[in-house]
Amino acid sequence: MSETLLIIPRQDFLAKLRYERQLSPHTLQAYQRDLTVFADFLATQPVTQLKQIDEHYIRNFLAWRHRQGIQSKSLQRQLAAVRSFFNFLLSEGKLAYNPAKGVQAPKVARKLPTTLDVDQTGRLLEIKSDAPLAIRDKAILELFYSSGLRLSELVNLGLVDIDLHDAVVQVIGKGNKARHLPVGKKAINAIQAWLKIRSNYLINEQSALFISQRGSRLSARSIQKRMSSWAIKQGIDIHVHPHMLRHSFASHLLESSGDLRAVQELLGHADISTTQIYTHLDFQHLAKVYDAAHPRARKK
Repeated sequence: MSETLLIIPRQDFLAKLRYERQLSPHTLQAYQRDLTVFADFLATQPVTQLKQIDEHYIRNFLAWRHRQGIQSKSLQRQLAAVRSFFNFLLSEGKLAYNPAKGVQAPKVARKLPTTLDVDQTGRLLEIKSDAPLAIRDKAILELFYSSGLRLSELVNLGLVDIDLHDAVVQVIGKGNKARHLPVGKKAINAIQAWLKIRSNYLINEQSALFISQRGSRLSARSIQKRMSSWAIKQGIDIHVHPHMLRHSFASHLLESSGDLRAVQELLGHADISTTQIYTHLDFQHLAKVYDAAHPRARKK
């Protein structure tokens, strides 16, 4: 199968994703890579027209990728990209049905996220230093844990996105979706302390909420390194990263409230099944308590 058979509809599909669905550059690149791999596979197959592609070819594509050592999670993503592409062709009248619709990707064993417990989180946030960068970093850590932000969401925050009076922050999440999140009192206090000294680092006009010593928007990598460094200083004996605070936020909130829908909204999950992983964390905690406390469960 020649590359030209897919390249024009593929370009049209990516343009639709870019301009109509307004997906991020990172997501568009992922679609581009996955569809290019699919086109490479089809180039080895005896097909010359799009309508010749059926479920048999889709399954063979997944098997081919599996033999190359591709893991189940990546296979799921690649199948989703192919399925979306054929849905586009279907909507454009180029196909009569979607050959990927009924194909199932291998299931992924769901790995539970690592979280900090409440005591560990408190220890991490208990930064006593009055050094300017420590003040900034404390504000970052408090905001992560207060509002359950993704790293990209925090990096992209501007001064206009935080309302200290109403204790609300606006973030732009996945799919360019905005959501308004409450900010806790301790996070508000930490941000106010940072804003008092932020101007000391301004070189040019910079709208970013968190900036570096050079006055530029703080990068994701810098935040990761600073957080890891603070975890060591605060005596946390596991590797701490930004998403761990997001996981901890969700787990602690669900444990206290039991309100899965509210946690879903706060995290910005499109599907509640994504949020349900935290119910497994909560059950693990309950199971540990049960094993330690129940007379019929305790080991002698």
